[in-house]
Amino acid sequence: MSAESGKVSPSGGQAMKRAAIAIGIFVVLTGLLFYFDPENLYLWAKAVHVIAVISWMAGMLYLPRLFVYHVDAEPGSVQSETFKVMERRLLRAIINPAMIVTWVFGLWLAWKGFGFAGGWLHAKIAAVVALSGVHGYLAGSVRRFAEDRNTKPARHWRMINEIPTILMIIIVILVIVKPF
Repeated sequence: MSAESGKVSPSGGQAMKRAAIAIGIFVVLTGLLFYFDPENLYLWAKAVHVIAVISWMAGMLYLPRLFVYHVDAEPGSVQSETFKVMERRLLRAIINPAMIVTWVFGLWLAWKGFGFAGGWLHAKIAAVVALSGVHGYLAGSVRRFAEDRNTKPARHWRMINEIPTILMIIIVILVIVKPF
């Protein structure tokens, strides 16, 4: 992104195009796996779900760290504009698609594997809803940073960075241990 024009550089547009192509290829390959191996459809869906969760969590853990460093950059500086590009690309190319795939496959797995039954599953879904809320807060924060309207200090972003970790721990324990 050019600091003077505020426009995405050609390489930025190319990166988003490559990300869209990669997501498209992933969707097509996933569809082919389901078509050619229907007996293992549940296992393939679970694998895709876990891959999506890992991608979503990676982005959810990295984005607040970018904010920590972005806070210290002078608005309008080259460094600030670089952070804006990084934050936007991370959100659009990784975090948003990963969250969507996580939800789609997760809901299908909950229906197909458990019929939405079980207290642990309801608690897990509640934790994933909370994680989605954090996702929404971070997405709004990307917009605020892009408009140079962030008012939160680095300490705030360091604390926000811990929330996805705590939710991830809760979700993993619920899925593996199934305590209730």
